Amino acid sequence: MAANAPALRAAPLLSVRMVEWLLVTALIVTLVVVFMHQVRVVQRQTELAAVRSTLGALRTALVFQYLQQQTQAKDQSVVIEQRNPFELLQRRPANYAGEIARHQVADVPPGSWVFDAKCVCIGYLPQDATDFVNPSGDAMAWYQVEGAPASPLQITPKAAYFWQGERLN
Repeated sequence: MAANAPALRAAPLLSVRMVEWLLVTALIVTLVVVFMHQVRVVQRQTELAAVRSTLGALRTALVFQYLQQQTQAKDQSVVIEQRNPFELLQRRPANYAGEIARHQVADVPPGSWVFDAKCVCIGYLPQDATDFVNPSGDAMAWYQVEGAPASPLQITPKAAYFWQGERLN
């Protein structure tokens, strides 16, 4: 009977199959790490594009306000000028936190826009502040809303902001 029974032997610790599984596992882990890094890069680029798009929409709204004022009848003696460009948008961004004083921005969640009526400026707090360079050291990018009486209001950065290696204006 002992001759017919298969011989039981101890499997070597590092068999060929074990090495194959270790290599496959290492490859999968490497691919997941690279994929997650690329996802973060794309998310940061998406946030930057959204910030630029919102700034463009606000600037366009200010130009439309100016053109509308210019085409109104000249007999109107009072022209109401909206200083908060978010109020001019047909639909405010979902991440607009409202009118908040500059000293209260600590309560603003990352990735939010705010308007400070006292300084007549808008601010953005990056959700992912990696590579965000603000010369003042502030966590937010601030933009002044200003202009001459006979021209549309302009949105200009208060400092030279750089984010992800690109100028944020």
